[in-house]
Amino acid sequence: MKQQQKIKVALADDHVLLRNGLASVVDGFGEYVVLFQADNGKHFQQQIRAYGEPDIVLMDINMPEMDGYQTAQWLKEHYPLVMVIALSMYDSENAIIKMFKAGAKGYILKDSEPAELKRSLDSVRQKGFYYSELVTGRLIHTINKLGEANAPKKELNSLNDREIEFLRYACTEMTYKEIADKMFLSPRTIDGYRDALFEKLELKTRVGLVMYAIKNGIVTV
Repeated sequence: MKQQQKIKVALADDHVLLRNGLASVVDGFGEYVVLFQADNGKHFQQQIRAYGEPDIVLMDINMPEMDGYQTAQWLKEHYPLVMVIALSMYDSENAIIKMFKAGAKGYILKDSEPAELKRSLDSVRQKGFYYSELVTGRLIHTINKLGEANAPKKELNSLNDREIEFLRYACTEMTYKEIADKMFLSPRTIDGYRDALFEKLELKTRVGLVMYAIKNGIVTV
């Protein structure tokens, strides 16, 4: 495969040894090439102006000066065609939700095997998303259904005002208890809303609720 045909990948991570190791792995995949590396979001902005637009960015969440959330949001506004895969040491539900809202197309853990990294790159390139084991196969199927023209309208019409209000709060970093306080309801009632939506929308996780809300325009990203 010729150099110009390779998929261009940028790396943003403040841990130099990890980043260099990641670069070696990515370059070793053959069809991918590392375009540039950056220490943080501000450095990333400089690098993209110097080296041009990558196809995919492997983005660490926790970086000094300008973190992964801010950098992904900046990319979405200035380079909307660049696809971001978030990198994290933790499978935090709030971190996943926040990165999805910032525009990330995938989320993998830093201790993932090279084979999973390859799957994430391939999936984002071919399908436009990668959710790994953090989101179930059932959710991926539902997300695909939501891309069909008629599915969202039918499902959205089945939700009442309070369920939609709950969905909006679920897309924030509030805990379920904090959502209960905000809606002047008991935690048990909020659990009931959540479980009812899981069943109604055929989802299993809060991340799934967020993806549904984003796809249907209940929240904007």
